[in-house]
Amino acid sequence: MNQEQRSNIIAASWEIHSLVETSYRQNWAKKGDHEWLEKQRMLLADMAIHLLQTALKPDELNLEKLKNNIHAILTISDQFLPQADLIKATEKLYAVE
Repeated sequence: MNQEQRSNIIAASWEIHSLVETSYRQNWAKKGDHEWLEKQRMLLADMAIHLLQTALKPDELNLEKLKNNIHAILTISDQFLPQADLIKATEKLYAVE
């Protein structure tokens, strides 16, 4: 992928990010409300867009941002896939080697 393609995808991702974030902020649901999982789906989409931006950013991959993106995605996804125990997987992301 060349630099222009990366830039175009990142620019488009900011437009999508804006739409997703607006939808998230307009949902006033609190944990336990009927609309809570819908709000969490929007948050998951938001974090996925951030992962896309981290992965396609020019220069070297920022591993700290990558860890943060993956942590957020796993944490949010845990409530949709409780049998997978994704929270446990996040512990290894920040383990000191």
